[in-house]
Amino acid sequence: MQKINRRRFIAIGAAAAGCGLPLLHASSAQSSTAVTWRGQALGAQASLVIHHHDRNAAARLVRQVVTEVERLERVFSLYLPDSALSRLNRFGALAAPPSDLVALLQTCREVWELTNGAFDPTVQPLWRLLSEHFARPDADPAGPNPGQIADALALVGFDKVIFDRNRVALKRRGAALTLNGIAQGYITDRAVDILRRGGIENSLVDIGEIRALGQHPARGAWRVGIEATDDRARQPAFLELVNNAVATSSPDGFAFDPAGSFNHLLNPRSGASANNHQSVTVLAPEAVLADAFSTGFSLMTYDAVASIAPTIPRLQVHLTNESGSRDLP
Repeated sequence: MQKINRRRFIAIGAAAAGCGLPLLHASSAQSSTAVTWRGQALGAQASLVIHHHDRNAAARLVRQVVTEVERLERVFSLYLPDSALSRLNRFGALAAPPSDLVALLQTCREVWELTNGAFDPTVQPLWRLLSEHFARPDADPAGPNPGQIADALALVGFDKVIFDRNRVALKRRGAALTLNGIAQGYITDRAVDILRRGGIENSLVDIGEIRALGQHPARGAWRVGIEATDDRARQPAFLELVNNAVATSSPDGFAFDPAGSFNHLLNPRSGASANNHQSVTVLAPEAVLADAFSTGFSLMTYDAVASIAPTIPRLQVHLTNESGSRDLP
């Protein structure tokens, strides 16, 4: 099976629910017009569906969202060499950080604490180690040696990140952050903020993660399909969204090696790849929370997730394993 990254995985699920329409395409929906945009954000497929009586006003809002996405990419991207995150990782410190970076790091700290450290953006040294190891033509299929893993783990730990509105710093030389497990959700939420301020009451936003603003004008709820993650032919599961968000994480989303033994969900304590669940889907009031908790819960046992999820307001969790799907309150 072709390996696809986590953001592509959820985008395919959204398209299965009928969300993918041509660029800035308009169609009638009751008394309003549906204007749809499709593009990319942080390397992921992204789309908006906006219901508005004035197509020109909807198109202006779409342009505002695209501008905001581009601005936030210059903050959070690992691949733009001059992004705020890239500069932080390169130099180990960043003076006068963008307010969005500080806000997102605060959310990272909260989720890191709630998941007892399972969600940890400082796993980037592990990611870099695996990426470099398997990029070599003679790579050992068993992965990096224990000493290399231990060295990378010594750089991991969100308690080693200090930040406030004046400065962000990584305490250890060689430490680095990845915000790929949360930034898409944050950007999705900022897009929703723009639409709400513009008077939009009904929209489905997919900018790496999916969030519904209001209800679907015709059906009462937005239906989002989540594709099965394995090779077996399965019908996608459908979820209904009204003023909430959904994110899915799966070990099958991306693999470093051809055998699929080393995936993108990395345990910050052991360095091992996640294998507790085939997929974890989280519904939450905001996309940033759905994004982060789907990542963190992927690295936790069922019992550990069951002890935490009910304490978080309006959070719903669906865990899929070989034995089937299990829902938590």
